[in-house]
Amino acid sequence: MTSTLDSRQADEMTVVERDLVHLARMALAGRSQDVQTLLQRMARRYGRTNQATAKALQSLLREAPTADAPLRGLGNAAPVPLDMDSRLPLIRPDHLAPSATPVLSAGVRGAVDQLCEERLGSDRLLRAGLTPSSSALFVGPPGVGKTLVARWIASRLDLPLLVLDLSSVMSSYLGRTGGNIRKVLDYAKASPSILLLDELDTVAKKRDDGAEVGELKRLVTVLLQEIDDWPASSLLLAATNHGSLLDPAVWRRFEVVIDFALPDAAQLRQAIEQFCEEQAPDDVLAAVARALSVQGASYSEAHRVVMAARRRAALSDQPLGEALLSICSEQVRRLPFAERVCLAVDLVQSDHMSQRRVHELSGVSRDTIRSRMRRQESEG
Repeated sequence: MTSTLDSRQADEMTVVERDLVHLARMALAGRSQDVQTLLQRMARRYGRTNQATAKALQSLLREAPTADAPLRGLGNAAPVPLDMDSRLPLIRPDHLAPSATPVLSAGVRGAVDQLCEERLGSDRLLRAGLTPSSSALFVGPPGVGKTLVARWIASRLDLPLLVLDLSSVMSSYLGRTGGNIRKVLDYAKASPSILLLDELDTVAKKRDDGAEVGELKRLVTVLLQEIDDWPASSLLLAATNHGSLLDPAVWRRFEVVIDFALPDAAQLRQAIEQFCEEQAPDDVLAAVARALSVQGASYSEAHRVVMAARRRAALSDQPLGEALLSICSEQVRRLPFAERVCLAVDLVQSDHMSQRRVHELSGVSRDTIRSRMRRQESEG
């Protein structure tokens, strides 16, 4: 009965309506190649009865990036380089612009501002016989904002950001990995852009590392040659979590080296306030920032804590500040007792929280807090 009804409804639909339903079905299934094929058929079919629609579809098909060249919309007419083994793209565009100015130390902010100002003021540099810095190396532990800063630079310079995860270009045949790297860098050089080489230490390891095979060592030479040939029209960024693993020659090739350290309590507080969208009280922000700082948290870890608190607050219909303290307390109570006592005393002495609230956060009794404070006063 149902199939008969569906058949009758299909008969009553016009050709255009059937095409529209078919198109929606394939789009929802993520079949992009089939969508383009159907659009081509529709353009030919409507060319006889509806020339305006046919021309519009033909124009869309000409301008849309194909599966073989998903980055053509960024102004690069060359086909996207593919891995020889998997036939997957070796590079991906990153369209995520930061929603707010990243929280950075004064040193990192100054170095990043210099990079951007050189690009924006390149005409003045050229008149003085100079060119802007074309390469920069970001060094620091995971979660401290290296990728976020690359996005921020791309946003400020209004350039496309292309990301190459070097761990992904490591072919099962090592001899092809050097070719993969060359193809990606040649593609990025073809038009003004920012290329981010992520996980640089995957490839650019010290060539005196006896644990590595000869072919992998030769990849370092390939990479050095490509960095040397990098044009001033684009900016090459590289990021590593393990600077100590890099070959010394790699360090020398980059014109700018920026060290990203773990954030201190003040920087964490500023970042947490951004993540909370100013929905948590100041005393909670300060307390949580100090607690996370004691644990050596990164910006990424702070973001995870805040997002967990926002979900809990939404589900339990409680204030975000209370949910944030609850999530943070669960983490603090996993610390060794001596560290929790030091944190509790620090929070009380900084006037961020009452002894009762500090006890709820840390699990340290108020008697213990007062006793430790008296001991510090007597020793002072």
